[in-house]
Amino acid sequence: MSEIEGNQMLERQIRQCIAELEELSPSGFAIAFHIRFSRPEFLFQTYPRDWQKIYSTGGLVMSDPIVSWGFANNGWTRWSELQDPPGGVLDQGRAFELNFGVAAGVEIDGSRSIAGFSRSDREFSVDEVERLMELLEELHRITLTGGALSPEAHAELRSMSLKFTHPDLIPPPD
Repeated sequence: MSEIEGNQMLERQIRQCIAELEELSPSGFAIAFHIRFSRPEFLFQTYPRDWQKIYSTGGLVMSDPIVSWGFANNGWTRWSELQDPPGGVLDQGRAFELNFGVAAGVEIDGSRSIAGFSRSDREFSVDEVERLMELLEELHRITLTGGALSPEAHAELRSMSLKFTHPDLIPPPD
């Protein structure tokens, strides 16, 4: 298999995983991959844009119990089990249909990724959470920069990350 074919296969794998995550998390998700020095290598967010704006401009990451839990733990927990004061991040998110969710943290090969997955209608089932975790771990492994990603695949992944997080910064196609 050529390097180009390998890159295309990885890109397809990533897109398939993200499509399934979107299906499982109808209110959105955020995944920060390979956090080093408090910054992720890649960030994928599908939460409502208005919520992303409030979260970003308000610096809510500093008080987000999902982020705190993900840094301190491996595995998952329901948002309903997290400590969030009245008016806190989870409470504010409910105005954007982020009513139920799962916080997740994985550390593989010395690299940490954290995620939040949400839905508006009900708690995630255990089967759904197990699948979310499988997909998170698969994406974590695929995106490890020390892995098999070529510079071109790494650039494409960065571009995909930007498209998910800041679609307003991507120029429309010709």
